[in-house]
Amino acid sequence: MPWQQKIMYLIGQPTGISLINGQGTSGVLCGTSAGKLLVIEYLYQTQFALKQYDFNMIQDVNGFPPCRSQQPLY
Repeated sequence: MPWQQKIMYLIGQPTGISLINGQGTSGVLCGTSAGKLLVIEYLYQTQFALKQYDFNMIQDVNGFPPCRSQQPLY
């Protein structure tokens, strides 16, 4: 499925984004606006930033997989 069709199901979810330059990023997908993908990304400590990625920069968008184990890890 093309990434443009996936984003409507991923809004509000943790999402990984691969860019056409080979880099990637992750964050919570907030939506789209004027040909841009809007993503909240963690910076450090308690700081987050809303970043915008032009549609023509994006190669793929995928939701995070669920955690396999619900037991605490020690």
